[in-house]
Amino acid sequence: MKKMLEAQFPGIDVILDNYPPSLPKRLLSKVVPVFQFGVIGIMMAGEQIFPMIGITTPPPWYYSLRANRFGSIATAWLLGNVMQSFLQSSGAFEVYCNDELVFSKLKEGRFPGEIELKDIIAKTLANSRVTGNLGVVLS
Repeated sequence: MKKMLEAQFPGIDVILDNYPPSLPKRLLSKVVPVFQFGVIGIMMAGEQIFPMIGITTPPPWYYSLRANRFGSIATAWLLGNVMQSFLQSSGAFEVYCNDELVFSKLKEGRFPGEIELKDIIAKTLANSRVTGNLGVVLS
């Protein structure tokens, strides 16, 4: 999209930026690594970690995880990374032209086509009286 807009409208400034996810998703994404390292730490430390934290005998789930240590560690690592990636993405594609929102994936619920986006930007630029410092921000 960036290259298409820059080719179609010479002199236009296309700035790519990340749209922040909601606060609950951001906070939850901070908890996921704690869970990951907790599982990995328990698997690496073995049974002796439980008396150190005040649990006399390991819980039954520990023996299930211990039966396949590599699988447990790999699953915690991979699922944690997938969850973090999901929680840190907002799914937004917001297009601003001259500080005006001209397309929002969050509002429309879909991604714009190249021709549609080109037409929206062309219409917005034609309607604006600004002759210098044209800019488009994609987030």
